[in-house]
Amino acid sequence: MNEIRKLKFDIKLQNHIWFWGSYFTLNFLRWGAYFNDYPYSFKSNLIEFSLHIPLVYFNLFVLVPKYVLKQKYITYTLALLVSLFGIYLLKTALTYYIISENIWPEANREYHPFEINHIVAVCIGELYVLAMASSVYLTLTWLRERERNRSLRENQFKIKLKYLENQIQPHFFFNTLNNLYALSLESSDKVPDVIIKLSNLMEYVLYDVKGTKFVPLIKEIDYIQNYIEIEKLRFDNVEVTVNLESNIEDIVVPPLIFISLVENAFKHGGVNNNNFKIKINCKVIDNKMLDFEILNNFVISQNVKSKGGIGLVNTKKRLKLIYKNNFSLKDKIKLNYYIIRLQIPIHNEN
Repeated sequence: MNEIRKLKFDIKLQNHIWFWGSYFTLNFLRWGAYFNDYPYSFKSNLIEFSLHIPLVYFNLFVLVPKYVLKQKYITYTLALLVSLFGIYLLKTALTYYIISENIWPEANREYHPFEINHIVAVCIGELYVLAMASSVYLTLTWLRERERNRSLRENQFKIKLKYLENQIQPHFFFNTLNNLYALSLESSDKVPDVIIKLSNLMEYVLYDVKGTKFVPLIKEIDYIQNYIEIEKLRFDNVEVTVNLESNIEDIVVPPLIFISLVENAFKHGGVNNNNFKIKINCKVIDNKMLDFEILNNFVISQNVKSKGGIGLVNTKKRLKLIYKNNFSLKDKIKLNYYIIRLQIPIHNEN
């Protein structure tokens, strides 16, 4: 994040008024009770706060941005000392002409202007108010900036996730349209069935899951099974088994999170495979993790290292965004089977 070079007056005006009004009232009552002289306390605080407030805002919006944020600390110190001396002159003059010729009535003796003790006392008092008010303002500003940054990160996360989802959907439809084109070249009577099933899948993608972060797992399974039915029209020899080993009715998952794994099985397992088999296992482990495993056999001569593509790449990116490091996506080859296994934390609808 770039260094902030300018402080903005972005806290509501009524909050500033409330802060200074409360602080003035507290000081007025405190010193009025201490000296048992409320009229004096009111006039004294009126003078002091008419100087406190300009000094605080001059420091926050002029001196700090101009010198502190640019690391000109010596210049800032000198400018602050000059400002404090100006405040001392104004306070001394206003006290003398409005309240009393004794410029420091609270002291145990009469003081004259420019006595060192009086100068130090006035400057310390101003620095106290300056530090307290500035701390409150800067803390509130930091909290607001933190919230803005959190909101910005959340929006960036949503945009990136939406971008990946939008890439997955055209990728799937592109593959399906390729299948449809291949069937049309053969003048296959399966084309109408493919179009109907494809329209059902498009309805799910474009309407049912649009703008949703999670969808019921049972709907995702239905979507996968519809996709499998389309692929079966292209692969006459494929045998697909889907095993649901647990109760999944209340479980929700990110939309279209499994489809790339299924696509991958069809894409790479069905090439020159006369005994094409796919097995999908879905179960819950210890009521904590959802385990989705898909196995497909392949012809030994195939180069299985070429598995992958934009679908799987985007699925991994989506998983990283949604679950951080709290997921597992592993693949392996066992005999002539390619196995990919995804484990994600369980989310329930309730």
